[in-house]
Amino acid sequence: MRRSARQAGMTLAELMVALAVGLGIVLAAGRLLVLANGAYAAQVESAVIDDGGRFAIDLIGRAVRQAGAADPDALATATDAAPAHMAGLDARSLSRTTPGIADPLSVAVNGSDVLAVRFPGAGPAPDGDGSAADCAGFSIAAGEEGWSIFYVARNGEGEAELRCKYRGNTHWGADALVAGVDGFQVLYGVDTDDPPDGVANRYLNAAGVDVLDAGLAGLGAAEFNRRTHWKRVVGVRVALLLHGGRPTRAVPGTARYDLLGAGYADAVGADDPGSSLDEARMPPDLRRRERRLFTVTVALPVPPS
Repeated sequence: MRRSARQAGMTLAELMVALAVGLGIVLAAGRLLVLANGAYAAQVESAVIDDGGRFAIDLIGRAVRQAGAADPDALATATDAAPAHMAGLDARSLSRTTPGIADPLSVAVNGSDVLAVRFPGAGPAPDGDGSAADCAGFSIAAGEEGWSIFYVARNGEGEAELRCKYRGNTHWGADALVAGVDGFQVLYGVDTDDPPDGVANRYLNAAGVDVLDAGLAGLGAAEFNRRTHWKRVVGVRVALLLHGGRPTRAVPGTARYDLLGAGYADAVGADDPGSSLDEARMPPDLRRRERRLFTVTVALPVPPS
């Protein structure tokens, strides 16, 4: 009997089917890889934003608490005529080298604010004991006065960053704390009771506190310092909106961020435009960035009497 020859290899049809199935698997695996890389990049950006936001908020909180500190050795000679330890500006920026918050710049990133804190030093000169330090980490000795000033400005690459401004031995300086800032907003809790009871009755922006002080116009510097509402600030509310360093969102964002809360935005948002930011109005590249809002309310400690 004649043996039938066995067929070897694959037919053209079988080869085409195998190639099609293999190509489908490769495309699916590639798509999964792209999605996985995108998710990983988003997680990395979120982690970086969280770390930067927590660091900045913690540093601001510690600086604000120092505004309620007092040098025990100076209490005997302290007077109510000394300037307030708290100050602020609305929708302003600063120069690195100008003293304090003098000569503010009107160009502010999305209406970002300025928060300034003055505090007494502690410990022997020249470096103190480390318990009183400015936002740059420099220790302030007893008998001296430290400054921690927070504001937003753009660096040489055009990226907005939150900066810490401080007074050095011979000049003023400023260092970046965190980059990728969309907005920085501050409210001040003012105790308007007479006599004061240490509880905030109203939360106002810096312009609102200055409006209260407008009634003190015409007083001498010493009397103004005694009666200024900046000395009645018993709490500070801070909001910081940050974005990531690269676009990781597949779809541009459309969220609206009320940095100081929806109630504040509805009540006075028109007079404080930086308090609400809409992603739909941001540049296309920024709309695809990861974004986080950080808020904190800090109560000022009552100085020892």
